[in-house]
This record gives sequence, structure tokens and C-alpha cells, in this order.
Amino acid sequence: MSPQEISFWVPGIPKPAGSKRGFVNRKTGGVIITDACKKTKPWQADVKAFAYEAMGGGPLLTCPLHVIAAFYMPRPKGHRNSKGMIKGSAQPYPTSRPDLLKVARAIEDAMSGVIYCDDSQIVIEHLTKKYEEHRGPGVEIKVGKIVE
Repeated sequence: MSPQEISFWVPGIPKPAGSKRGFVNRKTGGVIITDACKKTKPWQADVKAFAYEAMGGGPLLTCPLHVIAAFYMPRPKGHRNSKGMIKGSAQPYPTSRPDLLKVARAIEDAMSGVIYCDDSQIVIEHLTKKYEEHRGPGVEIKVGKIVE
């Protein structure tokens, strides 16, 4: 029997997924589609590795799921004063790229086939994007079964 909730932390700067670039191959005339962010695949590999560890060899979840993901982004250097303290004028939340839904898409895709069969099983999702303060950038993920 699998646990009611799987929780884990993935260190590193969250990367987006979903944005694509397309171009024409001059030799074949065919269209080639690539990810716009080259660092997405290594980030997803990290998420996958920590997800495998959190699952502990258990079976894939096959029920409706809720996901809670808190993304912690690096704080810009300009947000700190010369003593390393956060300036009063510093924004409390990151409003710059990457956007929240695209970093969520990256982890959802990475967990498919590791924690659950397909990310379409996610029926409730709570996402936040904050500045890291203590343990560095990364994402804290909780995946739970919806039991009624």
C-alpha cells in the first residue's frame, strides 16, 4: 500500500517547461521543435531522482491527486544591503520570469511515471513562488491522494 502523501525537497533553481521554439531544417525542409530553456531537462532529471527516492520503490499512484508545490527562487543581489540584510524596498515575491505555471509544468512532467501514471491525475493544485531565505533555491513538493 502506498502512503497517503509523498513529500520531498529538490534543491536547485527551478526551470520552466512548456515553451517551445520551432525552426525549419534547411536540409530536409521539416520543422524541428525544441525546448526554449536548455536547462529544463537537467532540472527535471533532479526532480525525478528525488521523486524516486521519496517513493521508496512503491507503486505508482493511480487515483485523483492534489499537489502542493512551493518554488523558492534566488533573491536578486540588489535586494540586500552591504550587511547582507534584506532592504525594506525589496519586493516580497518574485514577479519576474519564469512564470509559476511553467515551473509547475516542469515538475508535473518529471513526476509522471515516477509518482503517478500521468499528470492528468492532478485535480487540485496549490502553487506558490517565493524568494528563498534559509535553505537556498529549490522546490518543496507534496503529492497526496484525494480520499473521499
